[in-house]
Amino acid sequence: MSASISTAPQDEAKRIVFDDPHGAAGNMQEAEVTRVRTLRGAWRWTLVAATAATILLCINQQFSLRFFIGYTQLNTEYFYLLIALMLPFTFLIFPGTERASLDRIPWYDLVCFVVTFAAALLLMSNVRKAAEAGWEFGGAPNTVIAAGLVMWVMLMEALRRTGGWSLLLSVLPFTVYPLFAESSWLGPFRGTQSTLEQATAYHVLSGESLLGIPIQAFADTVIGFLVFGTALMMTGAGKFFINLAFALCGTFRGGAAKVCIFASGLLGMMSGSIISNVLTAGTMTIPVMKKSGFRASYAGAIEACASTGAVLAPPVMGATAFVIAQFLNVSYADVAIAAIIPAALYYVGLFMQVDAYAARHGLKGIPRAELPRIMDTIRDGWYYVFVIALLIVMLLYFKRESHAPFYATALLLVLNQLFSKDTRWTLGTIGKFLEVNGRTFVELVGILAGCGLLIGAFSMTGVVSSLANDLLHIAGDNPFLLLGMCALTSLILGLRLTTTACYIFLAILVAPALEKLGLNKMAVHMFIFYWGMLSSITPPVAIASFAAAGIAGSPAMKTGWESMWVGSIIYFIPFFFVLNPALVLQGPSPYLAGLGLMALAAFGTLFICGGIQGYQPFVGDLRRAGMLEWPLRVLLVIGGFVVATPGGRIMPLSQMQVTLLGLAILVPTVLIALLLVRRQTVVPDGLRVP
Repeated sequence: MSASISTAPQDEAKRIVFDDPHGAAGNMQEAEVTRVRTLRGAWRWTLVAATAATILLCINQQFSLRFFIGYTQLNTEYFYLLIALMLPFTFLIFPGTERASLDRIPWYDLVCFVVTFAAALLLMSNVRKAAEAGWEFGGAPNTVIAAGLVMWVMLMEALRRTGGWSLLLSVLPFTVYPLFAESSWLGPFRGTQSTLEQATAYHVLSGESLLGIPIQAFADTVIGFLVFGTALMMTGAGKFFINLAFALCGTFRGGAAKVCIFASGLLGMMSGSIISNVLTAGTMTIPVMKKSGFRASYAGAIEACASTGAVLAPPVMGATAFVIAQFLNVSYADVAIAAIIPAALYYVGLFMQVDAYAARHGLKGIPRAELPRIMDTIRDGWYYVFVIALLIVMLLYFKRESHAPFYATALLLVLNQLFSKDTRWTLGTIGKFLEVNGRTFVELVGILAGCGLLIGAFSMTGVVSSLANDLLHIAGDNPFLLLGMCALTSLILGLRLTTTACYIFLAILVAPALEKLGLNKMAVHMFIFYWGMLSSITPPVAIASFAAAGIAGSPAMKTGWESMWVGSIIYFIPFFFVLNPALVLQGPSPYLAGLGLMALAAFGTLFICGGIQGYQPFVGDLRRAGMLEWPLRVLLVIGGFVVATPGGRIMPLSQMQVTLLGLAILVPTVLIALLLVRRQTVVPDGLRVP
């Protein structure tokens, strides 16, 4: 992907940042064209029609509009209709091999399309009878079993095309695992064995596998938020958020990088997509960062890390957040609220890292004359504030997460048509809007439906409970050892899998063991989510880093390693909130306790970032400490981490003891650093070295 993303000339950076209202949608289109087949003619309009039908079906289901007069649709029938509409397009949009033509559709892809569509329709027509007769546990007709086997095979191929070989090879063995679950060599994974017919029926007819948590999340809430995010970008919100960021942060030292963090955070809050965030904000901020003195790989790393926050920052988070809500059987609003403090700490940490880097390297801000005026920016995009306010009120106050994005999208489109001449929609815009959504729906259905079979396999064998006990036995009931094992497993799996797939694996296998230790459920699932998300900036996967490297014109792997360094604060944050769930706004008096712990964590983060970057605010450049630079930096990181760590609960020390221990490390370290830096800065005649 990275090789095919063009980089705008630096001398055009200002024009790109401030004058391209359609840049977001255009960049999203370009990014997808480089790795998928662009449908044309009748096939394009078929996708557009299928997408429109998908959105209308979702609206009908969520608002109980009764499009089907005299017929009440079961949830499982609704899920299969969505699968029938979207999954077959996987074989048209995603080529089967790297050599496959992007200009024409080969015959075997057309066969896969027809076979998948037919199997989905046959299963949909029988799923009501299956619920009445209990076919998922046996006794299903041969035609249903045959359709189920076809669907199983097609799902695995769709998973390979959308998620790659690594995802297929990780999921496929587990989907067939119930067929030999009683084998002695499986050890702790031994469970109840099923025949091929039983496993097939359970996978395609029960509400625990193909029609389980991932597809339920997609059908109930993800569709609406994807529609809202696309509409937001295609009405020029990208230009508004980026110009607002430039107006507010551009003059600070290292201003271009701080604009990148602020703009990517704002865009990410609305889009929930890492890659579209990189390609929307990155093409506008990376050239300006390079022009301001940031080296190309570092500029790409900053954008990658800032855009990765898209899946962390409420109100609109990535697809995994909706899956978390389904796993925990809570509203999406509860997940969004829980993510507020961790997301804030992540962006505060990035901001501190960039500030320290800019100070160490003497990087200045952008002259005010080259920046947009804040009042002009607000005048051009004031109505976005009302749209976002409506979304937040609907989510957090009325708790209507399935309705909120549709109301917000309707308000956005009305205001855009009334008050914006540049981005008013036409019939052509509507077609593009449906096409962009359709490609996103197809990719998500391919991944989520395939991963659903993973959940079904473990549900079928009943092995999850015994596996949790085995993990606790291995860890000796030590929560810190188990958390470390979970973090390492998440990181390793995340290097091969998408964030959602990695989360589903660990939510099944590891989360029950952590919950049995008495850790808060929301904190445990957010811990797993955060660590699995690190794949976005960690080589060899590092999709965000590689996309940013293409824009920056820097080596992909170098940008990936720099992203790990810039975003290293995210390795610390998950441990903070799993040790005290007040940081995810859980438990007694969560808001008061959460704010207090957030202040401590932010204070500790200041020193962690100072140690990582080698410049401590209020002290100065630690290179002036000579040979003691690295010992001081290590002590700053350790001391900052201790101060930021919540005490009490499973910690052997109270909050006061932990804080005092951290200060005992930090105070002498800072004093020594201050003495050494000031001594090296002042020359004998009393003048400071410039």
